[in-house]
Amino acid sequence: ENKDLPDSARIAMALAMITLKYTQSNSVCFVKGGQAIGIGAGQQSRIHCTRLAGSKADNWLLRQSPRVLNLPFRDDIKRANQDNAIDLYIGEDYMDVLREGQWQEVFTEKPPVFEKEEKEAWIKEYAKDVVCGSDAFFPFSDNVERAYRSGVKYIAQPGGSIRDGEVIDACNRLGIVMSFTGI
Repeated sequence: ENKDLPDSARIAMALAMITLKYTQSNSVCFVKGGQAIGIGAGQQSRIHCTRLAGSKADNWLLRQSPRVLNLPFRDDIKRANQDNAIDLYIGEDYMDVLREGQWQEVFTEKPPVFEKEEKEAWIKEYAKDVVCGSDAFFPFSDNVERAYRSGVKYIAQPGGSIRDGEVIDACNRLGIVMSFTGI
């Protein structure tokens, strides 16, 4: 039912599919703003690929939040250490970087905890028009539903599952445009 596929989404779909060409089979790629933001490759099931790619895309999206972009890093902290601190800060192990005695080694002042609700709100607000590509068909609608949580509005996948109807129904329900590549 959803057939509005702008050129920007077509280009992003092509980028996702080219990226997948160079990953281990059973792969899913999320694209936003001309770049791959999450790749789940080589997993034993399609949903594991989608979850992994979605989780990586969510992390990329969280890194774009003002909360993260304005973290008060000390001037002597190298980029790799900043990157590791950000991963801890936006993840479940945030206290590893925010506990007393540790935050002083990284920040000039202790940042507030990035609460789960705030993260979800940011992803919901910022994750718009994300593209998801898959190197094989989506066998179940759970892949579509997981992709949707990371802002996916467009999906490119080969099609050919006996459950294509269920996957199409999920896309229709969620307002996602899906393109069957046949490849």
